[in-house]
Amino acid sequence: MKSVRRPVVALSTTLALLVIQAVVDPTGLLALVGWSGALPSVSAGMWPFASYAVFVPVLLGVIWWVTLRAGGRFWTLTAGVVLAVLLAQASACLVMTWNLGVATWAAGYVVAKAIPAALIVAAFARWFGGPTTRRSFAVGSLWPRFGAQPQAASGSLWVPAVIFAAVAPLVAGLWWTGAVYAPGVPAARPDRGAVSVLVAMLLIAVATALCLRWMRSRVPGVLGGWLAALVAGGAVGLVQAVVIFAVDGGLNGDLWPLMAAYIAIADGLTFGACVGWVVGVTAIVADRIRDKRWTRVSQVATASVAVVAVVAVILAPGLPAWGPAGAASAAPASTSRTIPSGFLRADGRVIGDGAGNQVLLRGVNVNQLLDFYQPRPGVAATRPLTEGDFSGIAAHGFNVVRLGLSWSALEPRRGSLDTAYLDQITEAVGWAKQHGIYIVLDMHQDGWWKAATDAGTACRPGTDSMWGYDGAPTWATITDGAPRCQFTGRDISPAGDRAFQNFYFDTAGVQSALVDTWGKLAAVFRDEPTVAGYDLLNEPGFGETAPVTTSFLLGRFYDRAIGAIRDSGAPQIVFVEPSIFWSGLGFDSGPTRGFTRDRNIVFSPHLYAESITMDRSLGLPTIVGMERQFALAQRVADEYGAPLWSGEYGYWGDQKDVDARLARYAKTEDANRLGSAYWVWKQACGDPQNGIGPTGNGLMTQDCATGGDGEPRNDLLQLLSRAYPRSSPGVVTILASAGPSVVLAGSAKQQSCGLDVWVPGTAEPTLHSTGLTNVEAAAVPGGWRVTGCASGRYTLTTS
Repeated sequence: MKSVRRPVVALSTTLALLVIQAVVDPTGLLALVGWSGALPSVSAGMWPFASYAVFVPVLLGVIWWVTLRAGGRFWTLTAGVVLAVLLAQASACLVMTWNLGVATWAAGYVVAKAIPAALIVAAFARWFGGPTTRRSFAVGSLWPRFGAQPQAASGSLWVPAVIFAAVAPLVAGLWWTGAVYAPGVPAARPDRGAVSVLVAMLLIAVATALCLRWMRSRVPGVLGGWLAALVAGGAVGLVQAVVIFAVDGGLNGDLWPLMAAYIAIADGLTFGACVGWVVGVTAIVADRIRDKRWTRVSQVATASVAVVAVVAVILAPGLPAWGPAGAASAAPASTSRTIPSGFLRADGRVIGDGAGNQVLLRGVNVNQLLDFYQPRPGVAATRPLTEGDFSGIAAHGFNVVRLGLSWSALEPRRGSLDTAYLDQITEAVGWAKQHGIYIVLDMHQDGWWKAATDAGTACRPGTDSMWGYDGAPTWATITDGAPRCQFTGRDISPAGDRAFQNFYFDTAGVQSALVDTWGKLAAVFRDEPTVAGYDLLNEPGFGETAPVTTSFLLGRFYDRAIGAIRDSGAPQIVFVEPSIFWSGLGFDSGPTRGFTRDRNIVFSPHLYAESITMDRSLGLPTIVGMERQFALAQRVADEYGAPLWSGEYGYWGDQKDVDARLARYAKTEDANRLGSAYWVWKQACGDPQNGIGPTGNGLMTQDCATGGDGEPRNDLLQLLSRAYPRSSPGVVTILASAGPSVVLAGSAKQQSCGLDVWVPGTAEPTLHSTGLTNVEAAAVPGGWRVTGCASGRYTLTTS
């Protein structure tokens, strides 16, 4: 009976912890197994039950095993419980996706939950699990002397360690991807180059050998090697974190290095948890060889494994990744369709016009066609959209409008697009065309749909009733009874999270309906080059099982929607966003690599660092600084092989230093030679995002007392309307501007007369150029347009 006392205590503590977390956490997001109040539906498939029918049994089974085998010491049991949580999460994710690479990588997202839970379970098991009899097991010397007869052959340490390292690049899948892994950080991914892989493999082998020597003297059998691999993975992540700190700017006014360290360690722990059984098994095999005194076989095996490791580095780039198709590298370009002349397109790292010119899209968001919840009867939630808006936008030099659309207004009845709403969209596109402005059609949503908390709803402690916002039609909203209550803000709501979860898993064909809708909408504008592209879904929510939802399933939706758009004959750019995490944290994983073969895509995160991010709203230190966010976003865009464009930024509200922050943003945007769309042109007093105040926010304010126009935000417009190249021959290599002054340099491989530079103000600019011909300045409403031709390197300055 004594032999099972500690496992019983461990299991009892785990079950109690699961129940307490489920009761205390009102969202179901912070607990190991949460309950948001939603009722699982059999018709939705297996995913609603995965946390209960898969996660819990696997968790309890592995905890029983590790407590029996490794329960004699606090730290070995802690490692064992972490292993149990990660394996349980990977198993649940596997049932949801049936994709081993996604499932094993996704398990890393629960490390922050796993470690505290492991410490609690291990502590209770040690305190109340009865007396401990500690045993030590002999292992070999890490550095055996030649000719000596050690207590155990060195192969029991190094053969498993080297095999584990050799396996890493072959099963890298989605591990060691994303914004965290700056150039110079060693990672066992073939697409990062041979040096990076070899260094990472060396780190894995050494860390594993060291951990094997420590762990196998305390935990026997396969589990000892498995736990050694787990700890070694975390140790490698710690080394990567140190390198990240050194090569990625250190603590440059934000906490990014600490966040990066957590992600690197989580990747390492998950890799060790899901692949570490290799170490446990090969260590046992090596022991068997040792016991038979097959020393020559052991030496040959070690040498052979070393050769396999080197060959793996050479051959792995040509091998399929363990995960989503093409996850090891960007998918090859889709060449089945040719983009007609006159349409914008993704051209390497930049947006181009197909005639050899880079186009910088700089402008504003327009929300005046959105179907918002109306908090106050009689106070309109939007302001009318007119041609005057587009003439005003053009007069500030902007060349793009990200036009927000509501699925609820576009398709109020399933399967049928509303013709009156389509006419409004078509009219707006026509106005934009008249004024030389591109349109990005944005399927907007905030909080999934426009419904507010139902009267009489009892929100769980920690959550509050909420207004509605905008997005999906009611027929596409499946909440399974979860309450429409918010936790810290509109984007964390049990009802909204469950609605997104059902969308991602295509419950009742909801996702398929939006895919079809995109095909129909794109068919309307397929011949209109004024439409620069389609933004498939604004700030997608995380549902309940990130990153299965926010990476794998989001990427699957994007791929389906892109397919429908291309099948409609539309050649325009498709803008793909990461999840709401990016707007809230300043970074995110984004759709899984290789989610689409289509190359005419643009990566479009919303660069809100130091604005509406969670750190500022909660009064925490800055997680990702404003300048750093550009580098992180570009890093992810490069992984996709796509240009970068920020679909939203700004919204610093009433901050006293708003002008200084916008000036920093503008300077960094110019230095990175990027475009973006400011949020927002106009915002009505009745817009739920505006709150209740004296003015409707936006660049063109509204006086809430009279309902008429307020004073424009000229302080912001002066910064936003600064000089910039709307179009440049070749690519822009240098850009800096302030007001009407600009310093521009570029390089064109072929002759092009596509130079088009906006300069604000009434005074004709003084021009200085090299490498340009036919340079002219023409007056336009609000400023000047400078045009010219170039071939090769060129410069232009205005004053």
